[in-house]
Amino acid sequence: MAPELISSLLALGFGYLCGSIPFGLLLTRLAGTEDIRTIGSKNIGATNVLRTGRKDLAAATLLLDALKGTAAVWIAMRWGYGPAMLAGFGAFLGHCYPVWLKFQGGKGVATWLGVLVAINPWLFLAAGVIWLAMAWLKRYSSLSSLTSSAAIALFEVAGGFLTGRWSMGILVIVAMTALLWFKHRPNMVRLLAGTEGKIGQKG
Repeated sequence: MAPELISSLLALGFGYLCGSIPFGLLLTRLAGTEDIRTIGSKNIGATNVLRTGRKDLAAATLLLDALKGTAAVWIAMRWGYGPAMLAGFGAFLGHCYPVWLKFQGGKGVATWLGVLVAINPWLFLAAGVIWLAMAWLKRYSSLSSLTSSAAIALFEVAGGFLTGRWSMGILVIVAMTALLWFKHRPNMVRLLAGTEGKIGQKG
């Protein structure tokens, strides 16, 4: 087996293990709150942690879920750019489908942001601004995530077409966006029906 393939597979697996750590569930259990898998969206991410009423736990979950994506990329850089990008995708995949929770994970927004930090901090900044603007306007976390992820992916694809250069980073961003939208299917149905929960809404 070629060394490049081995390093890529190792990076992907390493990233997956990093991403599969369910910080939202661990933090809420340690704090003695209700099981976040039984409330709201039943998601293990920061938005659902916020529905417990614990803003501190939600902020910690957001930070840690992002950092596991950033750390996976940075650590895997020792294997090269391509493996590092695969480690980022692995972290995103691990968060969405953690083996420890029977592959029932989060929707990957925080980890997506963390991977963006490692790929290009300017992309992270742009995604954050778009997310915050949509959240302020509409108060829907899911709509903010869908909008910001689509905007970043479209920007990267447009750049690829204009320059003729398609890096592994662009492919990873597009793949993460596609999976993020796939994971948000129930949210899209509720948004269209007008029944989606707003940011900070409990239950």
